[in-house]
Amino acid sequence: MSNINNLVNKILDEANAKKDEILKSAHEEKENIINKKVQEAKSLEKSIIEKSEMESVTRKSRIISNAELKVRNEKLEAKQIMISRVLDEALEKLAIMDSMEYINYIKNRISALDIIGDENLILNSKGKSLLSNEVIQEINQSLVAKGKKGNIRISSEDREFKGGFILEKNGIEINNTFEALINSMKDELEYEIARVLFN
Repeated sequence: MSNINNLVNKILDEANAKKDEILKSAHEEKENIINKKVQEAKSLEKSIIEKSEMESVTRKSRIISNAELKVRNEKLEAKQIMISRVLDEALEKLAIMDSMEYINYIKNRISALDIIGDENLILNSKGKSLLSNEVIQEINQSLVAKGKKGNIRISSEDREFKGGFILEKNGIEINNTFEALINSMKDELEYEIARVLFN
């Protein structure tokens, strides 16, 4: 009987030792799993924080860039408005040129053009009222002196423009209105105006 008791005690001791070993191993495995998950969570947290920081830097940069672009565009728009106003004022000043200056401008400009000399002269109502037959004769005489036909004549057609003139022949027009002249020099004038106004 004591052999049986010894055997039972030995089995119980071994079972207890095995149980302790299994519990210890399970505890270690649990700790390993917990530590691994904590490390994964920390790594994920670090990754999320880094990604958030990068996104916030990118977003901040984009917001600043957009704001700077908007300010630049608004400045350009304001400059363009000011340049347009200066050009409009220049056109208005040309339009109120005194009569003698206006007549001399038309005479000199027609005389300087590379034309045949038998074109129709289209004017606005102000131009028609200022250019007498004598002025047209002077223009034609200056053209003849340059070896051109001296047969410029005022067209019966009236056009709406600020000043200057249009020469027309066979449906082809040479536009020398003040609007066309300012427009043809617009890029150069805009640069000069911008240099004066903004530098």
